[in-house]
Amino acid sequence: MEKGSLNINELSGMDQPLSLYKVHTLVVGSGAAGLNAAVQLRTQGVEDVLVVTEGLDKGTSINTGSDKQTYYKLGMCGAEDDSPESLAESYWAGGGMHGDLALVEASLSARAFLHLVNLGVPFPRDRFGQFVGYKTDHDPRQRATSVGPYTSKEMCTVLIREVRRRGIPVHEKRVVVSLLPIGEGDEKRIVGAIALNLDGTTPDWRNALELYAAENVVFATGGPGGLYKTSVYPEVHTGGIGLALMAGAKAQSLPESQFGLASIKFRWNVSGSYMQVIPRFLSTGPNGRSDEEEFLRPYFNFPGEMNSAIFLKGYQWPFDVRKVVGGSSLIDVLVYIETAVKRRRVFLDYRRNSDGFDFNDLSDEAHEYLSKSQALADTPIERLKSMNPAAVDLYMDHGIDITAEPLEIAVCAQHNNGGLAGNVWWESTNIKHLFPVGEVNGSHGVARPGGSALNSGQVGGFRAAEYIANRYRESTLDMELFDKEVQQTVSELSDWIAKCGSSSLMWEKEREEFQTRMTQVGAHVRSLEELRKAISEAWEQWGRLKTRGCRFANLEDLAEGLRNLQLCFSHAIYLEAILFSVESGVGSRGSAMVLDKNGLLPHKDLGDSWRFAPEDPAFREKVLETVARGDGKVENRWVDCRPLPHTEAWFETGWRAFREGEIYDPAG
Repeated sequence: MEKGSLNINELSGMDQPLSLYKVHTLVVGSGAAGLNAAVQLRTQGVEDVLVVTEGLDKGTSINTGSDKQTYYKLGMCGAEDDSPESLAESYWAGGGMHGDLALVEASLSARAFLHLVNLGVPFPRDRFGQFVGYKTDHDPRQRATSVGPYTSKEMCTVLIREVRRRGIPVHEKRVVVSLLPIGEGDEKRIVGAIALNLDGTTPDWRNALELYAAENVVFATGGPGGLYKTSVYPEVHTGGIGLALMAGAKAQSLPESQFGLASIKFRWNVSGSYMQVIPRFLSTGPNGRSDEEEFLRPYFNFPGEMNSAIFLKGYQWPFDVRKVVGGSSLIDVLVYIETAVKRRRVFLDYRRNSDGFDFNDLSDEAHEYLSKSQALADTPIERLKSMNPAAVDLYMDHGIDITAEPLEIAVCAQHNNGGLAGNVWWESTNIKHLFPVGEVNGSHGVARPGGSALNSGQVGGFRAAEYIANRYRESTLDMELFDKEVQQTVSELSDWIAKCGSSSLMWEKEREEFQTRMTQVGAHVRSLEELRKAISEAWEQWGRLKTRGCRFANLEDLAEGLRNLQLCFSHAIYLEAILFSVESGVGSRGSAMVLDKNGLLPHKDLGDSWRFAPEDPAFREKVLETVARGDGKVENRWVDCRPLPHTEAWFETGWRAFREGEIYDPAG
């Protein structure tokens, strides 16, 4: 890495040069995916690597989890047959996913998993060294594994240790505010980024701007956590996909997200044993105490049916539209009605059973599970302490005593299966030298096996590093073109910041507006009419932010205002993609229920306004691509899913293709 400076033209109002760092490969973000990319780059012989991040303790990977956070991988235990192609079929079966990406994620699964094991992640194994597993959602085999509620945190811990051991430099307290693309069409490429340094050494934003010139950018900014008001993404994580969308990077499958029940005071999925011990669901008035009601009961024939459905939410946690009619996802709909429509508050009460609770009324599956788990105790909290005492301790560690108080929940945004479009080497399909890895890469489609996102993030790091080492090792960066792009971008930033001085817009209020809009119309319940209205409002807000700026008192406020720009742009693009999907007639699928007065009724006691459109399965064979053009227009189009490759590899020819580098042709 070379450190220098660059003089900025007088139009930007700069009276001194900006700090410039020139590096071969810049990694933006420090979650599990970005950290692994940095490690694998060094392993592949790319020495000049720099990680730029808001903080090693920020982001989703190190701050999130679930009851038993899952890592999904190739089966490595017992006599059950498995293979990369078989695993790829499980990925691909969810629909809306390219087959070649499924095969890549499957093929590198064992390699990525064992790398984590070798770094020290304590994935459970038996006395013979087999990695024991269990079934997760959308999983036909026992491929899932876990180290407990903090699997991704443990992954980050060992990867941070490896980054430090290898001496890979990390710039913390940096907020990337712009990516730097140059060229057009097939010649478009990334050349670096601009960041705001929040290390506290300077109060002046002009001195806090930093320039990064890079041959390659590995973009590992995570999912769109800052887009939703009702969210289980950790509050410290907002995501940065908008930076790439504003640079013109193509996205895919943006409407395909996961939503599910989660606590909101401390953001955490209430999956697994939190549901399997069958807590009491109750709603109250706005003060959290008055007008208490067990609101689920009227929608089930008898208490045992209701309690069995609650039990199933343990491993049917994500909202799944296929499980609404007569299934466990009806609970998500009813919780949403209480919170979003009736404006009441919903809680899980572990202190006592719901009215009419009886073990003998439970389904055979629920009763057998609790019996084998030795959890046939009198109350939900006693059952939870018996089955998973760490689940109780987790909330206690965050100031919530579920032995003494109910736990407030809502249906929350949890994961985006879509994101930026990458090829089989995780390079952006329309911006060369840009490699989106982790959740920001939209490799998955409608549904995916639980825990596969952790595997996907690790695989992305391997693929990006290998391609960079074998195709982009030499320097091709034109510093004159970099300088030209920087001058223009810094001038635009300077103009926007100057508007902030007289702006009356507060960044907090502006963020609340677009987050509320996304939760109301872009989450798991969607309406054609409301989407059309919301898109107009979204672009109006974006125009207001862009032309009027956002008031700030210090650098931290400025960073939030700049973050609002890319988040607000993102939410408009997401809504455009969702609307296009609904207008295309896709119907309800995955974790999205599209309201339709002529559709299916979730329950006989719900009004016709809750009818929803059935899915058109033909769209499972297509992927939605989205790109924001330079003229401000958004282009959406459906493309056919690339098929799942069926290879009949012959060693001698395969060895030759590897030796001669033929495998690095993205077109195959």
